[in-house]
Amino acid sequence: MLTPEQINNIHRLHWVEKQSVRKIARQLHLGRRTIAKYLITPAPPAVHRDRSSKLDSFKPAIAELLEQNSTLSVALIEQRLRAQGFDGGMTIVKDYVRTLRKSTAARRAYVRMEPAPGDRFDIDWGHFGALDYAGTPRKLYAFCLVECHSRKLYVEFTHSQSFETFVRCHLHAFAAMAGIARELWYDNLATAVAEHDGNLVRFHPRFLAFARENGFFPRACHVAAAWEKGKIERAIGYLRRNFWPLRTFTDLADVNRQVRQWLEEVANRRQHRETGQSPEERFRVEALRSLPALNSDYRDTAEVVVHKDLRLHFDGNRYCVPPRYVGRKITVKADSSSVTIYDQHHEIVRYARCWQRGQTFGVERFQKELLAQRAAADRSAAQQRLVVLLGPAAEDYLRRLAETDRSLARQVRELLLLVREYGAEAVAAALEKAHAARAFGADYIANILRQQESRREVQPPLRLKDPELNQLATDPLSLAEYDAFILRSRKDSRDATSHETEPAQPDDDEPPTGSDDL
Repeated sequence: MLTPEQINNIHRLHWVEKQSVRKIARQLHLGRRTIAKYLITPAPPAVHRDRSSKLDSFKPAIAELLEQNSTLSVALIEQRLRAQGFDGGMTIVKDYVRTLRKSTAARRAYVRMEPAPGDRFDIDWGHFGALDYAGTPRKLYAFCLVECHSRKLYVEFTHSQSFETFVRCHLHAFAAMAGIARELWYDNLATAVAEHDGNLVRFHPRFLAFARENGFFPRACHVAAAWEKGKIERAIGYLRRNFWPLRTFTDLADVNRQVRQWLEEVANRRQHRETGQSPEERFRVEALRSLPALNSDYRDTAEVVVHKDLRLHFDGNRYCVPPRYVGRKITVKADSSSVTIYDQHHEIVRYARCWQRGQTFGVERFQKELLAQRAAADRSAAQQRLVVLLGPAAEDYLRRLAETDRSLARQVRELLLLVREYGAEAVAAALEKAHAARAFGADYIANILRQQESRREVQPPLRLKDPELNQLATDPLSLAEYDAFILRSRKDSRDATSHETEPAQPDDDEPPTGSDDL
């Protein structure tokens, strides 16, 4: 084998100095055949010798394992080989498995599926980053559904991939399509498929119930079989390329408003490359199954407890309810637009959905209601009973009575004794008279009640000697103010005496005292 320097001399002498092969052979002391060979192939390929590998005897076993299950991991294959006596490294196993899979994928052919009208919907999620709500980021997902015959597309953006959100998006898509396909295909979504082992698929029971309610047959694509869902994959890619760039959004409602407009004006009106028609033109609504008459309630649901500050917590925010629900467990149901709070089946209050966190709603409304109830809450049981017996007028009378220097608790007890003795109607009437005369005290009311019970004899009019004087008529006068003045002065003198003689603690069992009859 010649050195690189000898090869360069051969080419220089032949191609630059134009010497013949024979002359070069004599000058370099080489054979003419050798000179001719190196002129044709200046650098002959190196000879590679096949080297044996520790994996050679196990390659048939690897092929058999992949034939049984093409998705086996390299780690599992290596464990099986170790059990058979393989003592090589992981790298050579990984490289060989990768080579086998590439060659198999290159040889595999696919049959293009073209479902009939109304035969199949393909469904999948797309991830689109997040939306920011005043410093609160919320992940953004796109629920995509395509009618495979026409390629008509439905898209709805959400902040959640929960089962309830997943089902609500189905219902909205069915309404937009005005019907349901015979089969719905999924890419092993966790909200639909519970377990997938080869051709055996186990769907979630709740999802199967939803499928029965709407009359469709769910199907799950095989694992790592992208060709089975190519239409929905291309639809999501088209959404990323044609709708998403160069747009700004304020909130979730704004994203969905813009995507609905894009679907109506662009996506479902364009001429499709494969069908040669627009999806809207190719779509056959009469081929779809009809929608069910009623749908179940698939809103997000939570059972929460109302705290003492009238608030309950849901999705990072606080919502207020009326004071009567404090300490009770109530139900919250929410969708993308509203949060509704229920006491069993009775709706308590509804709020607009807020995607920020740390917000509080309904404080002013229900705190006003609580403040309005505080006066009644502050009353003692005896006062409350008295107000119930005597009516609303008793509440104002007690408030004015509390402004005096009398013991309110003792006055209330005396009024209740009067109700027991004379009846609620009589005491209520006497209370109105005492209130009109600005006489605040149980003794005033007791005096009025005693006067009403003791009837006075009617005295004949006084006859004067002058007949003309007997014909005079005077204006009627009310002695209520005079009575109140006399009673107040007597009460003041009695209180002054009692301050000197009464002990420090009053006797709560002392019977009520009243003024003398006038």
